[in-house]
Amino acid sequence: MSLTLTRDVLLKERTTLRLGGPVLAEAVVSCEAGLDELARALPGLGGQPLALGAGSNILAGDGPHALVLVRAASGSRADATPEVSTQTEGSAGKTILVRAGAGLRLPRLLGFCQHAGLTGLEGLTGVPGSVGGGVAMNAGSYGVELGALLTRVRVWTPEGGLVWRKAEDCAFGYRHFNPELTAGFWLVWEAEFALRAEAPFAVRSRMEAAYAKKKATQPVTARSAGCVFKNPAGTSAGRLLDEAGVKGKRLGGMAFSTLHANFLVNEGNGTAAEALELLEYGRARVFDRFGLDLETEVKVLP
Repeated sequence: MSLTLTRDVLLKERTTLRLGGPVLAEAVVSCEAGLDELARALPGLGGQPLALGAGSNILAGDGPHALVLVRAASGSRADATPEVSTQTEGSAGKTILVRAGAGLRLPRLLGFCQHAGLTGLEGLTGVPGSVGGGVAMNAGSYGVELGALLTRVRVWTPEGGLVWRKAEDCAFGYRHFNPELTAGFWLVWEAEFALRAEAPFAVRSRMEAAYAKKKATQPVTARSAGCVFKNPAGTSAGRLLDEAGVKGKRLGGMAFSTLHANFLVNEGNGTAAEALELLEYGRARVFDRFGLDLETEVKVLP
C-alpha cells in the first residue's frame, strides 16, 4: 500500500522523549503515489496535519491531540540509501551533491558519508532524528547546520504536490527553516546537500571525536528530546541553567540531566505534565537570575 492510515496512535510511541497522548490518526506514506492519496484523505481525517520524522524534538502533552501525524514509511524512497547525484571540481576541491530522502535517519546518512569519503556533516554525529526533521528545524551541532549545506529541497503540499526549492529561495534561521512556498501544511520529502571529498579515515576520525565529546558532556543514550531551550545570543542556555541551579533537578520521572542542564530526560516513568512543569521551572530560574527569557527549542504540543 502506498498510504497506510492508523487511528489512535500514541505520541509517546513516536517520540524520543517517550511522552504524549493519542492523536486522531497517523498517515504513513511509502511512495510518491501515496502523497496523492494523502492529499485526498487529509480533509476527512479531521484535525491538523503534523509532519513527523523521528520525533526527536517533540515534547507532547498527555491528553488527546487533534492531530494527524504524517511521515514516510521505512523502506520507502524517502528512506532509501542516499544518492551521489553530481560531482564538480572547483578551486576548493571536489564538491559532491548527495540526495537523501526525508525518512532517512541522520546516523545512517552520516554512516554513508563516512564510507563514501564525504565531509561536512561530522558535527552532527550523535544527533538523532531524520533528514526531513533535521531540515525542517535546521538542525545543528558543533558549528554544523544542515541549512548551510543544503542546495535544494523537495517539498510536498496538499495543494501543489511535490516541487524542488533552491536553498537560496528558502528562509533559514537558528533552528528554523521555511520553504517560502505556502502558509499551510508542507512536508520535506527529499533534500540535496553539497559535501566535499575527503579520505574516509579522516571523516571517521572527526565523527569519532565529535561523538566522544558528546558522550562525555550530553546524555546521548537517555530518553530525551535534545536541547530544550535555544541558546540566547552570545551565551549558552545550558550554562545559564547550570548557574541557575537547574542541573539535576527532578520532578517525578522527569529530570534535567546531570551531564548537561539543557537536556530534559525521561527516567522511565515520566509524564508530560512533569516535563512541562520542569520546563517552566528552568525558565523561571534563569529569568530570576539573569533577566533572560529562554525560548524553547523543542516543539511543545500542549
